[in-house]
Amino acid sequence: MKVNFLLVVIFSLILFSSGINLVYSHGLGSETLPPVDYNGKQITIEVSSTQKTDETGDDQQISIALIDFESKITLRDVTFLIKSEKGNQFLFEKEFKADNGFLVFNFVSENNDSLVIEEVEDTNPFGSLLGLESRLINVKGPKLSDGGLYKFDIEILTIGDYSQNLTNTLEFNAGISLPQISSKIIDDPDFGPQTIDLISFYDEISDFSYDANSKQFSFFMPFDWSESNIEQTSVVHEEIDIPKGFGPLLVSGYSISVNDVKLEDNVVTIDDYFSEKRLVHFTIYQKELEKISANSNNESGMHFLIKPDRDYTHLSSVTDNGQFRILVSWEPENLSSNSNGKLIFDITDVFLRNKPVSTNYDLKIIQNKQIIFDTSGVSIDSRDVHNTVEFFIPENISGIVYLNFENLGNNPLAKTSFPIVIDSKLIQNQTNIPGWIKNNAGWWADGTIDDNTFIQGIEFMIKTQIIVIPETQQKSIDSQEIPSWIKNNAGWWADGTIDDSTFVNGLQYLVANGIIQI
Repeated sequence: MKVNFLLVVIFSLILFSSGINLVYSHGLGSETLPPVDYNGKQITIEVSSTQKTDETGDDQQISIALIDFESKITLRDVTFLIKSEKGNQFLFEKEFKADNGFLVFNFVSENNDSLVIEEVEDTNPFGSLLGLESRLINVKGPKLSDGGLYKFDIEILTIGDYSQNLTNTLEFNAGISLPQISSKIIDDPDFGPQTIDLISFYDEISDFSYDANSKQFSFFMPFDWSESNIEQTSVVHEEIDIPKGFGPLLVSGYSISVNDVKLEDNVVTIDDYFSEKRLVHFTIYQKELEKISANSNNESGMHFLIKPDRDYTHLSSVTDNGQFRILVSWEPENLSSNSNGKLIFDITDVFLRNKPVSTNYDLKIIQNKQIIFDTSGVSIDSRDVHNTVEFFIPENISGIVYLNFENLGNNPLAKTSFPIVIDSKLIQNQTNIPGWIKNNAGWWADGTIDDNTFIQGIEFMIKTQIIVIPETQQKSIDSQEIPSWIKNNAGWWADGTIDDSTFVNGLQYLVANGIIQI
């Protein structure tokens, strides 16, 4: 997947100066550092980046120019001493001469045993914009064109005359964050394999994991929590691309924590204006970085934890024409075939800051082009009262179905779709038994309560989902006698001799043989 890098320059950074000759910046896309005085002139470093795409692949290009701050003209006969790092990886420390004060570094990924630096004379897009023949430096090594944070410690040794070294050299510190993309495959029990793209505009992401039960995901990114680095870093920007067909992550909002510190809601921006994917941006400004630093142990970097901002499923989607946002949930949360359900939804106008509006709509529940439910209505324009629609799920329907909202405001382009699950495999395969039920099992095993009391209690707790066990086919048999091994299991489970799954096998036997009625 390619990312339009022009978007990156939106997140330009505030720059900080330390003394007259030392200037810091960790920029995104393009930065002009604060000027310093040189013989009565204000001069500065300008750092820019782009991506060069050709038949050989995608290479990252970064330009460094020493310029007159007022005229924007590059200075001549400049000697740069540049130390460069990518993340925590040292790249090089080397002098470069530039007749026109302009260098272009072309970072190329090659599986070399050691870093290779080649200086060539070349005309390239950066130079042509300024009417310059620039000096191109090819830097070749493993994963150099993958993106990430490139740091440059720049010392200016000469200006205007290569033979005259500056008495007081000028020092600058700059950083450019280039998008680094890593794709992760989630094998969801209901939706199957799903590809999630993580895009870091700061440094490399690792240790990605996803929990299907809680719908939360986590990852790690290196970060230097020193006070000087926080002062230089005005924003850390991460992005996650989620397929529109992956229902569990199309939630209406996300909560984000870094190093166990919960961040403000405005850190998260959800972009649903693409037809095939949802973009979720996490933009952590300096104020939030300082908050994390003050409230956690930050030695190793940033540990991200991202999860839905509500404890029940609440999905959001924007219509194809970008006008309406629909927010939807349902009851019960775990929908089953041959049962009733209720949709709760709001229709808001994106251009009115998501204010609920009254508009007509068509609603269909569809699976494999089969219409399971079909209705039309007019939405309620209230923030306090929600739209509700009751429906029935036939016995032969399970798996993924689609809630299709169509023809909003009589506009055929005002439509969107939500994938949801009937008879979730995740729920069917889930075992959940509260610990206090062990007391009941122990009392039954030692004869304190009788069989009927135990069975009635278990039936109630399964029906009310206090106990959740895998789906079990039920049949009727003549005998209602409970095998002695099940009572033995209950006693062993109560004292910790056997695990939950073994005890659940006994409950499944009771359900399958009609002794427990659900």
